[in-house]
Amino acid sequence: MLYDSPQAFRAAPDKRVAVFGMSGLGKTVLSNLLRQRGDWFHYSVDYRIGTAYMGEHITDNLKKEAMKVPLLARLFRSDSIYIGSNITFGNLAPLSTFLGKPGDPSRGGLPFVEYKRRQALHRRAEVNALLDTVPFIHRARELYGYGHFICDTGGSICEVVEPGNPQDEVLRTLSAHTLMVWIESPDGHDAELIRRFKADPKPIYYRPDMLDALWSEYLTDTGLSEADVDPDAFAIHAFSRVIRHRAPLYEAMARNWGISVASQDVEKVRDATDAEEMIAAALGSAAATA
Repeated sequence: MLYDSPQAFRAAPDKRVAVFGMSGLGKTVLSNLLRQRGDWFHYSVDYRIGTAYMGEHITDNLKKEAMKVPLLARLFRSDSIYIGSNITFGNLAPLSTFLGKPGDPSRGGLPFVEYKRRQALHRRAEVNALLDTVPFIHRARELYGYGHFICDTGGSICEVVEPGNPQDEVLRTLSAHTLMVWIESPDGHDAELIRRFKADPKPIYYRPDMLDALWSEYLTDTGLSEADVDPDAFAIHAFSRVIRHRAPLYEAMARNWGISVASQDVEKVRDATDAEEMIAAALGSAAATA
């Protein structure tokens, strides 16, 4: 690992960390706390995906919808107006909306073939955005003078890497330049994650083979045709499978490439100093059990 002891991490003039884990466990909250002190650069992989790699796709999709309105269509054709997404670290709705959910078009669903096309675009974008961590480390230092750096990864990082493959390009790159930190959810927390997801079902990225299996299973179990599927109902059904599928992948990433911290400990963090001490303590625990 980049730091082999708590002392090495504390003494490093340029602390570099990448956090990963399920959405909703504190990756972005932790990143924001570090950034607020003024000497940490916050690199959001999801923001990078939505701007550098998916921005044109997002904008084209918005234009396609706007062109259904005759007044807007005329203005677009005469270059009288323009449209764009206002994606931010805290509002990734334009990216989520583009990724979408499969199912009934009248309920906002996408044809499954189109949904898979957008999933493939997202996968390529996520890999590229993760590999961009290294140039952004240099950019943060050279352009803005930040020594410390945190990479805030998306929840689907485990779907685009092979945790058990020592030659995995993304994991080799991240571990060579950052300390990889898994925010581990507590036992029994799945029910709470599912409850939150039911309250606000969000688009999610799946490995292609898993998506095909989930979709086929859902159509068979419900007896529905593709066009009759409630997009939110499918998303909720699939999410409960995804969180069980991802847990061992995150664990393998931490075991082979980094360390872990408990989400309960992340919740106790009040500022950047607390965050740094939490990470140092986790390094100590990892060294003690090695």
